[in-house]
Amino acid sequence: MGGTVEHGGPARGRDRGAAGRQQGPQSLLPPSAPEDGPQDKVPRRWRRWVGAWRRWSLWTLLVALVAGMLVTQVWLAGRYEASQVQSRLERDTADAVADIRNAFAHNLQNLQALQAGDPDLAAWEARAAELLSTRRELVRIEWRDTQLLLRAHAESPYRPLPWDATTRSGTHSETMLACTNARRITGPSYSSSYFQPLPDGMGAEMMEVCLPLIQDGRVRGFLVATYALQTVLQDLVAPSLQRTQEVSFTEADGTRLALVGALRRGSRMFTAQQLFDLPGNTLVLRMDGWHAAPSVFPNVLTALVTAMSIALVSVLVVLVRDNRRRLRAERDLGDALAFRKAMEDSLVTGLRARDLNGRITYVNPAFCDMVGFPASELVGQTSPLPYWPPEHAQEYAERQVVRMSGRLDPPREGYESTFMRKDGTRFPVMIYEAPLINAQGLHTGWMGSFLDVSEQRRVEELSRTSQERLQATARLATVGEMASLLSHELNQPLAAISSYANGSLNLLEPAPGAELPSPQDLQDVRVGVQRIAAQAERAGRVIKSVHDFVRRRDQTREPVTAQDLFDAVLPIIRLQARKLGVRVVLSIEDGLPPALCDRTMVEQVLLNLTRNAMQSMDDPQIHPRILDLRVRRAASNASNSWLEFSVADMGMGIPEDVAERLFTPFYTTRVEGMGLGLSLCRTVVEQHGGFLDHAAREPRGTVFTFTLPAFQKADP
Repeated sequence: MGGTVEHGGPARGRDRGAAGRQQGPQSLLPPSAPEDGPQDKVPRRWRRWVGAWRRWSLWTLLVALVAGMLVTQVWLAGRYEASQVQSRLERDTADAVADIRNAFAHNLQNLQALQAGDPDLAAWEARAAELLSTRRELVRIEWRDTQLLLRAHAESPYRPLPWDATTRSGTHSETMLACTNARRITGPSYSSSYFQPLPDGMGAEMMEVCLPLIQDGRVRGFLVATYALQTVLQDLVAPSLQRTQEVSFTEADGTRLALVGALRRGSRMFTAQQLFDLPGNTLVLRMDGWHAAPSVFPNVLTALVTAMSIALVSVLVVLVRDNRRRLRAERDLGDALAFRKAMEDSLVTGLRARDLNGRITYVNPAFCDMVGFPASELVGQTSPLPYWPPEHAQEYAERQVVRMSGRLDPPREGYESTFMRKDGTRFPVMIYEAPLINAQGLHTGWMGSFLDVSEQRRVEELSRTSQERLQATARLATVGEMASLLSHELNQPLAAISSYANGSLNLLEPAPGAELPSPQDLQDVRVGVQRIAAQAERAGRVIKSVHDFVRRRDQTREPVTAQDLFDAVLPIIRLQARKLGVRVVLSIEDGLPPALCDRTMVEQVLLNLTRNAMQSMDDPQIHPRILDLRVRRAASNASNSWLEFSVADMGMGIPEDVAERLFTPFYTTRVEGMGLGLSLCRTVVEQHGGFLDHAAREPRGTVFTFTLPAFQKADP
């Protein structure tokens, strides 16, 4: 439009002027008058002046019209902007009053809760002090009897004030007037505000609320709470204030009682007032907002209207295309969100997201089911979290501070912790955490996944207990098989002990005609007693070796030499070897390090393997019968060292069908066997990190080999 006025207007004016100069004389002068006569000088000059005035009038009118439109636009924009600012300010004022009302109602509920359970004075003061520590707008709470005499009180730890008991107990004090009104209306009553001097020479406006304690329809006392109006504004309103706003409590005449806000920021001030009506008192909440003058430059560029009109079609086309793409993206996003939601709801793994301050921002249903808290009670929570056991809360809080500070990344393999359900039961969880990175590559928080491993721990404990019971059963079965061997072996030392004892008694008898035994007899008695002791020690070693084997001990790993392992089981091995006519050959490589193992369990492995080897040679056709026991260094590297134990026999070997199921639990080829020996042997060896296997021996027989880790001294 501007371009049209600027370029087309003068052109049309020139055309109309030329036309006037050509047509004017034809209409104003008689046809017979010449065009250049002297009588034409005045009309032609007048016509030029009229044409110029007309053009100037049109341009003036056009400029006035454009200026009027611009001024109108500026005025309307300013009015609209001012109305919007005023509307926002009024909404903010109404929201502030609503927040204060809610806070006051919540405080009344907390005051009523102080009397729950009919507490004594000490318990009441403790509850009141705890309430004052969480509600900063309250500076004092009093418990008064029906005569308004003070029974107990508590003061805020944040603002110690000098309280004059005589002034507060006066007949016309604000406290008395509020409690009198509360008794009359049988409900909470607020007093008028009053000025409370401070130790630093300043002061603050206070307001009392008196809450009657009603029991069985009668007033049994009063609770009096003191509000600091300045703190009410600071804690309940100031956090939501903008930087260009200030809020204050005023009386009906406009006197300001408390003020919170920033200094003046802008050229125009807007004011909104909201009546804050309380039982017994009425205050006015005033909010002032500073705003800069409306921006004139965008409103005066009328030419932009044309440009915007021309560009509107293009923008609409672009918007239609963009809207289609947006709708398609929204559908795809909706499908992706629905898929993710279904996937998260089907998970049994708990998920939890936290921001950089440790505040929970998301939990999935599996996590809520795991801890027993709904998502509404978890989202937004920070340390200490409700599912932390109280005995571990301090430890978890310190760990969270370290984690949120970024000084320690969580281990990729996860870590185990203990959580508490809503009913108070504890359960172990496995935690895996990873940083949350947004689309811009910024670290915005942490995502954690949680697995409830209580059932796994229970199964592991049952498995361990069952394994120990099976091992104990196997040891008892082994002892049962050796009972006959023990009776045969113990008969020899016991018979020798009996013979030596009888011979010693006979030697102690003096010869006929002598009063004392001869010195030679005494020497023979000494020898007999020594042999009795040796035979008794031999019998004790046999019994002790069996007792140590059968006794159930905790599984502890310790460095044990191969010689010590065989020394513990050889007495038992030789019992069966002598009965079956087997010769035992032991060969231990020199310079071997000790094995790091559970001594009792490895001894059982050696006993099971040697017993099976000797039983495989219990055949009259097998000669000679040799049990070959060897220990040597196995293949090792810089970080691990291993020892190899081998038990070889000269029996008939193991058939292929039996070898396939050789280590299957409860599979046995002997009528009296239980089928647990080799299965337990493999379990014990694998628990130590080694392996157990067998192979055929040339020219006949079988060799069983297993490995154990060697003990390595720590580097200095």
